[in-house]
Formats: sequence, C-alpha cells, structure tokens
Amino acid sequence: MFENIKNVSELLQKQAEAYPDKVSIVCSKQGLFGNFKYPSYDFKTANARVNAFCHTLTASGVVKGDKVLFFVKPNLDYALIAFAMFRMGAIPVFIDPGMKKEYFFQSIAEVKPRVLIGIPKAILISKIFREKFKSVEVTISTAKYSLLGRSLYKGFDEKLAFDMVIPSAEDLAAILYTSGGTGKPKGVEYTHSIFINQTKMLKEEFNLTKDDIDIPGFPLFSFFTLAMGMKSVIPMIDFSQPIKCDSAKVVRNILDNSATFLAGSPAIWDRIADYCLQNNMKLTSVKYLVMFGAPVSISLHKKLVSILPNGTTYTPYGATECLPLTNISGEYILKNTAHLTLKGLGVCVGHPLSGVKVKVISTQANSETAIDLKQTLPANSIGEIVVTSVNVTKAYYENDEATNKSKIFFEGSTWHRMGDVGYLDDDGKLWFCGRKKHVVAVNDKYYYPAQIESVFNQHPKISKSALVFNSKSKRPALIIKRKDGRDVIESMFLMDLKGIAQTNPLTSDIHQFYVENNFPVDIRHNIKIDRTKLQKDVLGA
Repeated sequence: MFENIKNVSELLQKQAEAYPDKVSIVCSKQGLFGNFKYPSYDFKTANARVNAFCHTLTASGVVKGDKVLFFVKPNLDYALIAFAMFRMGAIPVFIDPGMKKEYFFQSIAEVKPRVLIGIPKAILISKIFREKFKSVEVTISTAKYSLLGRSLYKGFDEKLAFDMVIPSAEDLAAILYTSGGTGKPKGVEYTHSIFINQTKMLKEEFNLTKDDIDIPGFPLFSFFTLAMGMKSVIPMIDFSQPIKCDSAKVVRNILDNSATFLAGSPAIWDRIADYCLQNNMKLTSVKYLVMFGAPVSISLHKKLVSILPNGTTYTPYGATECLPLTNISGEYILKNTAHLTLKGLGVCVGHPLSGVKVKVISTQANSETAIDLKQTLPANSIGEIVVTSVNVTKAYYENDEATNKSKIFFEGSTWHRMGDVGYLDDDGKLWFCGRKKHVVAVNDKYYYPAQIESVFNQHPKISKSALVFNSKSKRPALIIKRKDGRDVIESMFLMDLKGIAQTNPLTSDIHQFYVENNFPVDIRHNIKIDRTKLQKDVLGA
C-alpha cells in the first residue's frame, strides 16, 4: 500500500480506487429534537471532492509552495481540504487558534502565510488585526456564500480530475505548530514522507484495517485513518475545549457507529469513563483507546478497564516532532508496571517501535557543544531522551536556534532531543520521568516530576499535583489541586502529606505544600501544566 507513494494524498486516492463505495468520512450532527444524524461521503466522493477543492483553490490564486493558514472547523470537508492542499503542493499551516494571543500572532508573523482559508470568524479577525496578517494576499472562506473573501465552493465541480503534484523528498507538506503548553510554540516542518511513514507505523502497530471505525478526539488524527481506508466519524466535540466535551453525546456517537478505534487527550476519555461508570454503560465495539499528550494516570487505566470489555487502552509516546516512538497497553501497565509507577519509578511508555532508536544522554549535555551520542548512560540511569527514526522531523520553520538546540546529526541520521528525562530499563523499555525544564535541582540533587507526583497523587483528596522550585526557600515544593475544590490544607491533610513524603526516599525532602485549584493547562490537550505560570501564581516567583 505504501510502496512508491510520494504524495500523502495518493493514499486517499488509492482507497477510492479500491473501495469506491465504502464510507470514508462521517460527521455527527444533532437534530432539533435530540436525534442524531450522520451525513457521510464514500471514498469515491471524498476523493472527487479533493480534486474539486484543488480546482477552486487554484482559481482563488493558490499555487504550489504557498503557505496556507488553515482555520477550518472539523466537518465533512475538513480533512479533504487539507488533502487538496497536499495534492496541489500547497503547504497548510496548523496553528491552535486558542493559544496565547502573543504566541498566536508571533507564529503568524514567523510563517508569513500568503493564503488564509477559514471560517468567517477567522477571516473577520484577520481584517480587524490587519497588520498581524499583512503577509496574507489571498483570503478564502469556507462559507458557501461569503462577503469576506472568495468562497471555497465557488465553481465547485466534483467531475473534474486534477494532476497530482509529485513532491521531492525535501518539499514541505505542512507546518504544524506545537501547542505552546510548555513554552513558545514552534513550527514543525513535515514532509510527505513523514506523514506517509507515520500512517504506516500506526497501521502496523494497531493492526488497523479498512473495517475499523475511528472516532478522533484530535481532528488531525483523521488524516491517518482516512489514508488507511478506515471510516472516520467526527464526534460532537468542541476541539478547542476538549475537556468540556459533552460525554453523553460522544458516547452516543461511539455506540451509534460501532467505533473500534478511539484516540485523543486523556482529558476527554477521563470524562467519558466517569459518564459510562455512572450510567453503567460499556463500549463493547471498542478495541483500541489511544491516549496521548501527557502521561496517563494509573487510575484512568483502571476506570477504562470495566467499560472496554473487548479492548484496552494504549499510550504511545512521542511529540509533534516525532510520533509515534513507543507504545504500551493499559493491560500491560496494570499487570506489570503500575506498582512501580506508584512507588515513584516513573511512567513506563513501552518499547521503541520498529525502526525507532532511543538513547539516554547526560542531562548536562549542552546544545552549544558537540554531543557525542556514543557516550550514553547505562540502563536505569535517568537522563535526557533522544530519538531517531524515519518519522523524526528535521527542522523548525524559520527557527535555526530551536533547530540547533533540538536536533543532533549523528552518523547520517537526525536525532531529536525530546526535552524529556527518563531511562531505559534492563529490558529496553523507556520510562518517562518528566520534562527536562521541570526537573528541580537543589545542591546537586535532582527531583523528577513524574516520579514524585505519582507518589502523592494516590491520596484520595488530590486530583493532580505539580512539583516546582520555591525560589524563596530554595527548596522543592508541591502544588496540589484538590478533588473537592477546597483551597486549604487542613492539619490532618498536611499530616497525611508529610507522612507520604517520609515513606519514600524519593519524596522525603518534600516538606512544602500549597493548594491551587486553577491549574493552567495547554489548549490542545487540556492536560499539560503550565508550571511557570502556576509557580508564579502560587509562589510569586
């Protein structure tokens, strides 16, 4: 299926040729009286619409190599518009519109897009903040009739064929901006080959076939499943606020479509799990529930066991710059590694996938000096995680400084510095211990967030916690979010926390505890904690 593929949109075309009448994309809609409808396209129609979009984009002035801001709400045409840009050689730019305003405008200034495709609201914003969008020469609206720009549907004709652009190995396919949850967002350069390799790796890792049915909790995931020939059902989720999803509606979408493959942020599936448990419901069709974006709690894996009688959870490890790298099932975690995580040994993220190489280097490695990847740490030694594979991106767009800090070119391969710390165990499994920038160092002793937080998070009153450095006392401290929403640590609770600290040598130095129930998190996954802001809000530094 993947042999000799050069343009990622060829994968969709091949599915249309092989299975023209098979349903490809479905959009969940709710009627006035609460009933659900599921309009859809078959693969033949989907591919024909991709060609039609290529023509309407061309008529609007879009050409090969154009960078195109993509502000389209997930719907039946969302993925098809993106595939059209791939097919014609334009470069979609994906920026989370919900990221911090300063980051949002910085990203636009950095990428200098010539084209904007978006909903009317996005186009209106570009008109209001004209100076911020000064590079944009072509504005295209997704509305059927538009006063703010040429309609994407003007002259739309599904009968027209289109000559696919065959890209070179270096040609950009897309620019995906990181979420900005742990720092300034960066534009990750994706080539067609990276998209193709990611699709191949995901298909093989989960044994996915054309008969599987996907419900993506993260809209870009539908690119991969459509390319595999799966039916992709867009659920009723506001993807700008996944943590606020209506569980009843999403569960209805899963059940109505007999979904077998679910993917997205743990924040979504935590809500779904609670809803199903409260209503004694099971998701019997689901075989794979894939969660990514941040470490997944042991408690969430346990909750999902009882509602997935014919499937299990999976937590692949990776980043926008390289995904997937490792994978592990919830079933394996609960049987083999959960007890070690609860003791503070970190979060096991599994063995590297086929073709992926992982090394652990000293956390003292400096980006300004040459890093010798022959000098790696032995098993069970915590250090910085570096990786290479065919799906590792080679650069950040117009950001040589970030590229030089994050990429290592070693023996003909590009290695990516994950910015995470962890270790490889004796069996070759990778264990995650936290972000490198979140490690607290005091007098040459290191405190790793994922290790320490997992010990304290077992307390029944704690929803989540964050290890931080208290610059006033020069000591590590723990900021806690309570399940009951209270903003105090009463004396008995404090005694509990101090008692927990003394049960483990990894936590014995933690004596300072604070409560904050407004944990700032990233927009994309609603789970990565903005520790810099949290630390400033609570400790003032």
